[in-house]
Amino acid sequence: MASKNKKIANMVFLIVVFALTLYSVFKGEDLHAVMRAIIRVNPWYLLPGIAGVVIFIWGESIIIYYMFGTLKIRTKRWTCFQYSCVGFFFSAITPSASGGQPMQIYYMRKKNIPIPVSTLVLMIVTITYKSVLVVIGLFVAIFQRGFVHRYLGGIVPVFYLGVALNVFCCIAMSILAFHPALAKWIMMKCLKILERIHILKHKPERTRRLASSMDQYNATALYLRTHGKVIINVLIITFLQRFALFFVTWFVYKAFGLHGAHIYDVVMLQAVVSVSVDMLPLPGGMGISENLFLVIFKSIFTAGLLLPGMVLSRGIAYYVQLLFSAGMTLFTHLTIGQKATDKL
Repeated sequence: MASKNKKIANMVFLIVVFALTLYSVFKGEDLHAVMRAIIRVNPWYLLPGIAGVVIFIWGESIIIYYMFGTLKIRTKRWTCFQYSCVGFFFSAITPSASGGQPMQIYYMRKKNIPIPVSTLVLMIVTITYKSVLVVIGLFVAIFQRGFVHRYLGGIVPVFYLGVALNVFCCIAMSILAFHPALAKWIMMKCLKILERIHILKHKPERTRRLASSMDQYNATALYLRTHGKVIINVLIITFLQRFALFFVTWFVYKAFGLHGAHIYDVVMLQAVVSVSVDMLPLPGGMGISENLFLVIFKSIFTAGLLLPGMVLSRGIAYYVQLLFSAGMTLFTHLTIGQKATDKL
């Protein structure tokens, strides 16, 4: 578990980012007009949007359950859904989504799932999760030049930075997964360089821990080489999972009674937002996601509905997800965290 000081620091950081987001988005805006527009929406269109959030979380649980099955780990679908909720909650409130997987491993260990197994499964989940964003980003950047010029004029540098960061992340994870020996050599070499230029002090224990942590990726490499069909299936599920969340904005668009924009444009623009912010060190992409929405959807949410559209779309896709996963995380802590024997 994270230390008390780290928890406090993360909470303070989250509150500060949230406050700055509210200020940057609503500064000089008529909040009463925004609320009036939101109140008038057709709620029946919001229900499938909320369902998309649940499907998004549920999709990861299906992947976890499926991969555990291939590793002969017996577990329940409901328990895997709890693991997913824990991951999404802590990812949403920590910078760069750094807290999700450690907490998932913590609760998996309480169910007697070995740490090397949970690490392997979550490593592959991360690789496929990022790979989907890379495919979307490269597809838009290379084959959708007209789309880029039409909608992304104001954020092209941010979009390309997001694509580049995701590509770099996937390459780094692929090296870890497919070439663990090379990855270990690179990391050990970098550590020696940092010690040589006195950025880090030489500590044999640190070197030992790094070498040990790098060795765990041998299992990932072996799994990827011997379970090609499984990886393809996981990629397909991940595509469906991610687009379930992207479709939230389309349902919000319809809830306002708007028409004229093609479903492809709305969904892909939301995908562009995700590609752009996914690697930024902000909890849930908070702040930048809202502002990017206001830039690229201005020709979609017309008739003064841009800000209300952003509030509803972001409110469902992020804040409903945050609240739902928070409630499930509390339930998980009470059912798994308190009742199971802690073997960490």
